[in-house]
Amino acid sequence: MVEAVLIDLFSLPASLQSNIQGLLRNTLETIEKCSSLPAPFVYVMCCQRQGSERNSEEESLLPALRDFQSLKTRLEVVRSLTTAAALYTIKQRLDEKDLSIIKVILPALRKDLLKVYIVHLFTAVYQFEFEDLQVAWDCENLQRAEPQSEGQVLPVQDAALIQSEIQMYLESLPSLKGGLTILRSSLIPDDIFLHGFSTRTGGISYIPTLSSCNLFSSSKRRDPQVIVKENLRRLANAAGFNPETFHRVKTDHANAVYIMGKTEPDSYDGIVTNQKGVTIAAPGADCIPVLFADPVRKACGAAHSGWKGTLLGVSMATVNAMVSEYGCNVKDIRVVLGPSVGPCCYKLPHESAKEFYRIDPKCVRQFDSACPYIDIRRATRILLESGGILPENIQDDSITDQSQNITLCTACHPDKFYSHFRDGPNFGTQIGFISIKD
Repeated sequence: MVEAVLIDLFSLPASLQSNIQGLLRNTLETIEKCSSLPAPFVYVMCCQRQGSERNSEEESLLPALRDFQSLKTRLEVVRSLTTAAALYTIKQRLDEKDLSIIKVILPALRKDLLKVYIVHLFTAVYQFEFEDLQVAWDCENLQRAEPQSEGQVLPVQDAALIQSEIQMYLESLPSLKGGLTILRSSLIPDDIFLHGFSTRTGGISYIPTLSSCNLFSSSKRRDPQVIVKENLRRLANAAGFNPETFHRVKTDHANAVYIMGKTEPDSYDGIVTNQKGVTIAAPGADCIPVLFADPVRKACGAAHSGWKGTLLGVSMATVNAMVSEYGCNVKDIRVVLGPSVGPCCYKLPHESAKEFYRIDPKCVRQFDSACPYIDIRRATRILLESGGILPENIQDDSITDQSQNITLCTACHPDKFYSHFRDGPNFGTQIGFISIKD
């Protein structure tokens, strides 16, 4: 069932402008008459001319809008200078109300154009149906779910202009929830490496569980890739790395490691490089983003270590890749565990907890319960030390000076970090990143 209707009057062709009131009136009448109660939310998108709060196009719409009292609280006119700005505003309204099924009524000539905006600004969470503005007052047409047709492919130049317009608009948006904060470890020498762990502030993601510097997009979340890309651009500017030479692990919750410069696997939870100026990163939203640095051989690595990856030894697999590929001595490698869910909050079913108990009984609290508390950080340290990493070359929450602690519990600090455990399936993601300076 259609949850929202978007009427696109942003750039009407001349043949329709003379009857704009009639078109809008007929369309709204159909929505009022044909939709199940309560009526869906209706957004009318029109162009605001530079330097004017209201223009003649909108003035001509007002008489048609005043007649629809039943839609009054569910009807909104969105005026913006660009299509990107108007559509982004409407996306915010949809997200506030958790709406996903949208009927778009628009001039036929605008359909292929608007589809390009939608591809960039929305994810697979949303379902769009399209209807020609001239026939939209047919009740059967309004209710029929029409799958997206491929239509004509826009010229590459037009698609590039749309992408540029979206990017410029997103760059103009203010940061939310304060400025960017980057956590750094004194264990990694900053004269050789650039590194850090992002937090959740300083980006433009506005959905509560993703707000504000979310750094991961998926088909199941409402943050599209363009928003994540803008958040990454802001992080890169603050940290000093190039977002165009940025590589994030393709997580599989396993122990595969990608050696940069070789064939890239379909999925991997560790990545290593000795290339200067290339930034590698691992995500975390309870799982541990782990950074590795060898100041002697000038090589580095990043790993994503959840409970499965920890048990499979992804951290030592990353260390071993640095040793075999770059000739690193295991005793020279520094390892820093980033913000992740702590033993104060994290539970696993008893069967999984047994595996951590075998590593060390101290990795499990309340072992006899159905869901014991698990310390994946301690397990990671033990496995690293068993593999030859010096205890003093590992930074985690066991650090003596707590003012230097960056291995904070993600679930305990909702103001600083995202947490899958705390926030549920539509969670945001922070990262740990590292590169070798030129």
